Amino acid sequence: MTPRAKLKQLLQSNKYTIAPGAYDTLTARLVQLAGFDAVYLTGGGYARSNGYPDMGLITLTEVVRWLNLTVEAVEIPVIADADTGYGNAINVVRTVREFEKSGVAAFHLEDQVAPKKCGHYEGKLVVSREEMVGKIKAAVDTRRDPDLLIIARSDARAVEGLQSAIDRVNLYIEAGADLGFVEAPQSREELAQVAREVKAPPVANIFEGGKTPGIPAPELEAMGFRLGIYPSQTHRAAIAAAKEVLAILKSDGDTRRIDSRLATFTEREEAVGTSRWSAMEAKYLSLT
Repeated sequence: MTPRAKLKQLLQSNKYTIAPGAYDTLTARLVQLAGFDAVYLTGGGYARSNGYPDMGLITLTEVVRWLNLTVEAVEIPVIADADTGYGNAINVVRTVREFEKSGVAAFHLEDQVAPKKCGHYEGKLVVSREEMVGKIKAAVDTRRDPDLLIIARSDARAVEGLQSAIDRVNLYIEAGADLGFVEAPQSREELAQVAREVKAPPVANIFEGGKTPGIPAPELEAMGFRLGIYPSQTHRAAIAAAKEVLAILKSDGDTRRIDSRLATFTEREEAVGTSRWSAMEAKYLSLT
């Protein structure tokens, strides 16, 4: 079964699938090794891993290179962030072509004005409903593999209110999107309303420190959510850990005080599958 078919099967099971965020390819490997069924490639995380805020500063070409590397490195379905499609409807055509070739199992497309901002920043703007419907239709028409899932995201909650965001997502679903994603609901009650009213499997974005409250997975499943993306947790952990190690290295001149909390040499090599590559090297060298 292909990763795309696996993700469709997961979503059809009526269970809630947790897709932890990965900000680089190594983190995606760690998500797989931890036993998760899917991984979310967060555009904001990738921007921050390159030293930029989540303000639309990373290009399609840069993102697609990351997608290609990561899909090759993991076997679980990869859910990608396509931002606004990097422009208008014809830019969406190019984006979908490149994302589909990368092998991702799904991607979300949002209705912010380009260049976009993080869904939990202030000052967002959204395009008209008609423009976004056109972009969704362009994505649907461009897609060659029907197993590639298109997630319609609306950021209108912050601009036009919750009901407008839900109505927008339902219009995008009518245009052919497979899942619905209302960004940044601001309470448990708003999340429940999204789950009730979105007319396709709903997506929850659990962004700790943002506008949406952290709700336990069993409760989200009971509400009706079928996919949850957790974009920032791994990156926040990595930032905090790196800052701690660097502070100790700066003060002590070595990291012995914290070595017991760091990954071992073996754990580091397991994370990237060194033994598999070494076995291949030995196999093919033995043929010469």
